[in-house]
Amino acid sequence: MSGHNKWSKIKNTKGAEDAKRAKIFQKLSREIYMAVKQGGPDADANPSLRMVMDKAKAANMPKTNIERAIDKGSNTAGGEDYDEVTYEGYGPNGIAVFVETLTDNTNRTLTNVRTIFNRNGGSLGESGSVAYMFDRKGYLAIEREDLDVDEETMFMDAIDAGAEDLQTSDEVFEIYTEANDFGAVRDALEEKGYKLATSELTMVPKTMIDLPEDKKATFETLIEKLEDDDDVQNVYYNTELDA
Repeated sequence: MSGHNKWSKIKNTKGAEDAKRAKIFQKLSREIYMAVKQGGPDADANPSLRMVMDKAKAANMPKTNIERAIDKGSNTAGGEDYDEVTYEGYGPNGIAVFVETLTDNTNRTLTNVRTIFNRNGGSLGESGSVAYMFDRKGYLAIEREDLDVDEETMFMDAIDAGAEDLQTSDEVFEIYTEANDFGAVRDALEEKGYKLATSELTMVPKTMIDLPEDKKATFETLIEKLEDDDDVQNVYYNTELDA
């Protein structure tokens, strides 16, 4: 599984410039709002809300922003409504790209996503064209700084908690789980006293494809444009980009 590139992206999100961070918070607020609308404002009784709140905290989203989104979602009289829609396509060199959106206007989002693909060396595919190239997994990261645990102990604790895989670097332990086991593994690790830097469900590519150097700039622009779209929540792809 490819993890360290994912951790680099999470770190970059924490340190993003103000304009980019504001957009990230806006998207997280939308996710919190929908989680509350669908499952209520109690994070202990609403796993979806608990997960997105963990993401928001990992992104250093201010507590007041989180509370405002929860309050907005708790006001059930009317309000906004969003659909979860995924799009699948290809970048340069046949790189698979899987896009998750949360939108109140599917026609607008489809047009925007298709235009971004077409203008940046890619093409939008049919539903199911690349989804099979990814597995839905749980992802948890524990920073090693000030953590008095060696790799063997961490591995045993993760496996005992029900994790599927552990990757390590000098900075972080990255733990992957089956999607259905994600909540149980997260809770078990927290009960052992581990502080999670982030925890979320993600899409992990089954195989990675090399990206030629002369295609890298084009593909990076494609991903940046997709991630910058207001309706796009997550973008996954089966190649490595420099963090």
